[in-house]
Amino acid sequence: MHEDAERCVRAVRSKDARFDGWFFTAVLTTRIYCRPSCPVVPPKVENMRFYPSAAAAQQAGFRACKRCRPDASPGSPLWNHRADSVAKAMRLIADGVVDREGVPGLAARLGYSVRQVERQLLAELGAGPLALARAQRAQTARLLIETTALPMAEVALAAGFASVRAFNETVRSVFALSPTDLRARRGAVADTPGELSLRLPFRAPLCPDNLFGHLAATAVPGVEEWRDGAYRRTLRLPRGHAVVSLRPQPDHVACRLALTDLRDLSIAIARCRRMLDLDADPTAVDDRLRADPVLKPLVDKDPGRRVPGTADAAEFAVRAVLGQQVSTAAARTHAGRLVAAAGTPIADRGLTHLFPTPAQLAELDPSALAMPTSRKIALAALVRALASGSLDLGVGADWDKARADLLALPGFGPWTVEVIAMRALGDPDAFIPGDLGVRAAARALGLPDTPGALVRRAREWRPWRAYAVQYLWATGDHAVNRLPA
Repeated sequence: MHEDAERCVRAVRSKDARFDGWFFTAVLTTRIYCRPSCPVVPPKVENMRFYPSAAAAQQAGFRACKRCRPDASPGSPLWNHRADSVAKAMRLIADGVVDREGVPGLAARLGYSVRQVERQLLAELGAGPLALARAQRAQTARLLIETTALPMAEVALAAGFASVRAFNETVRSVFALSPTDLRARRGAVADTPGELSLRLPFRAPLCPDNLFGHLAATAVPGVEEWRDGAYRRTLRLPRGHAVVSLRPQPDHVACRLALTDLRDLSIAIARCRRMLDLDADPTAVDDRLRADPVLKPLVDKDPGRRVPGTADAAEFAVRAVLGQQVSTAAARTHAGRLVAAAGTPIADRGLTHLFPTPAQLAELDPSALAMPTSRKIALAALVRALASGSLDLGVGADWDKARADLLALPGFGPWTVEVIAMRALGDPDAFIPGDLGVRAAARALGLPDTPGALVRRAREWRPWRAYAVQYLWATGDHAVNRLPA
């Protein structure tokens, strides 16, 4: 996108918020970079330069606009909807891999040399992995500076900086303000001890019904709940755990986070964004699906449906097995029993546990589980594969390999594999033609309702078939596509 200067100029002149996060506009005369929707008067065309990432603009010597705050733009949808090595690298960087394992750790996860990874990221994003991680640390630092009363030394440590000096230099370079001045600019903050209050931006439109309705309807007792108009859940993070509350608002998702270790802040935010599919481009998705006259009325009625994701891919894979051929209520019951038996207890006003890890589940006696033998075998095989590392469902996973590895496990068929691909791996083109809800919707709409025929009919929905499923589910009495009362 950033290489199409004419298109970028049109977006900047029209202040089109749909392109926020797709590219960044730098101004040569002021040395400031902005998001396309910045409300200031657009600069002259000859003074504009376009960059594919905030990190690239920062590396070129531009500082963030104080008015439009480009570092807080929604992320590019490319990184969650692509399966190539650059997209995997961006997802891993957002998940904190560079901060925890360094660039060699990132390269090892991708199966490339450090030099190859740096070359690929520089070619597409204009910045290497260290610069991209630095930009993420700067954004985390700004959030902590503006939303907490933490001493600056603690902010520096929590944001991932090696020293207070590096923290001060980065904040001054990126925001043209000292950390103290940046905090002084903040408005009144409703402070709840031990909690951070954040705003998660998204590209409009967003239909909250299927997103929050699904999460609430499938909530595992003790791990998730819907309370007072917000979805709450526990998160297992690299350095500790967290409890997050997510509430849909017209122009953002209100997020409240209680972290045991503030160094996990950026990782927690990245996982919440993936779970809510907040970096999606609803315009691209809906325009493609509207081209089908059968889907067009569904899209026009409730545009902006998202694919509910997950905060933990291994957790969702286990839950997908528990949900095989049973109702949503039965799947919740089975998952709740696993949590009570093997989950890690926590202290919270409503939630009680972290979902058990594969290692914890591996210690359970399968014979004690109240489910058919075939499902016990499938669950045991999945847990062994996850615990041993032979099955990778993480943010840097190869989608095709993960599908093949899942299909090789006993008790795994196309429905289970594609549900995991859709919600755990984040493949936007995952499709479940054999799902009962999808087939019922297809019959009601006059579409083919046999899996093979529906797959052929759905070719024109690619690469957004996972989103088409959300619209199909909305045609019937599908509880997971409605917000709780």
